Amino acid sequence: MRLALVIVVILFVVFGAVFGALNAERITLDLYFWQPSVPKGALILSAVVVGWLVGGIVAWLAPRPRIHRELKETRKQLREARAEPQPPSDGTAEDA
Repeated sequence: MRLALVIVVILFVVFGAVFGALNAERITLDLYFWQPSVPKGALILSAVVVGWLVGGIVAWLAPRPRIHRELKETRKQLREARAEPQPPSDGTAEDA
């Protein structure tokens, strides 16, 4: 498993290096107060990484309200089940 992860990481690094080399032309970004000149490949890869991180954070945070709601409902059901009177048991194994 670890070897597969290392191979995947190496492939992505190689892909990024080739992509950056093929898109080495510099472009100027106009950010109103600042105008940096960056390679096109670096800009595109940076945008992909930022989008991946933002998407991951949104996906990680999104299910939390649903999970909390389900947990609350389950706890309520458990309290109600514990509050119901249990029929008396005579101690035989058949009741278990």
